[in-house]
Amino acid sequence: MVANEIAATRTNAVSVAEHFAIEQFLFLEAELLDGRNIAEWIELMADDLRYVMPIRRNVGPRERKVEWTSPDELAYFDESKENLKLRLRKLQSGAAWAEEPPSHTRHLITNVRASAAGQGEYLVRSNFLAYRSRSERQTDYLIGERHDRLRCVETDAGFQIVSRRILLDQTTFLANNLSFFL
Repeated sequence: MVANEIAATRTNAVSVAEHFAIEQFLFLEAELLDGRNIAEWIELMADDLRYVMPIRRNVGPRERKVEWTSPDELAYFDESKENLKLRLRKLQSGAAWAEEPPSHTRHLITNVRASAAGQGEYLVRSNFLAYRSRSERQTDYLIGERHDRLRCVETDAGFQIVSRRILLDQTTFLANNLSFFL
C-alpha cells in the first residue's frame, strides 16, 4: 500500500511553489492553535469537514489492516465543522473545566508530503508533535501523522481543510483528556 501511495505522489507531484504554500498554510494553522485563536482556526475548515482520530490497536504483522478503527467503529473523535464550533462555544463559556486554566500548546509540523488530487484539492501527509503544558505539573506529548485533504480557496489562508485523519503513534492514550486540537 505504501509503495502505491509513493508512486501516486510522484505521478501527481506538486510544484515547489504549491508545496511551499501548503507548508505555510499548515504552519499558520499551528500558529493559530498555539495562540488560542480557535475561532480563526475553525474558519480554516471547509463546511463539509470530516475531522477524525481513530483508535490504534496493538496488532501482529499479519493484522495491519485492522490496526486502526474503521469509520463505523469508535474513535477518539469524529467531528464536523459544526461540532468544532460547539466545542469552541463550550471553551468560551467557561464550562470546559479541562481547560480552566487554559493549556499552553506547541504544534510542530514536519515531513510534509503533498500530491495533487484534482479539482483544486491536495492530499497532504505530515508528521506532528503536539506538546501541552497545563497546571504547572501536567505535560503531554502527542506524536503522529496527519492525512489531510486541502482545497484551494480565495482567502488569505489560500486553503481549507476538507478532511483530516489523525493517526497517533501510541496505542494507549496517556493524557488526562483531549481538550485541545491537533
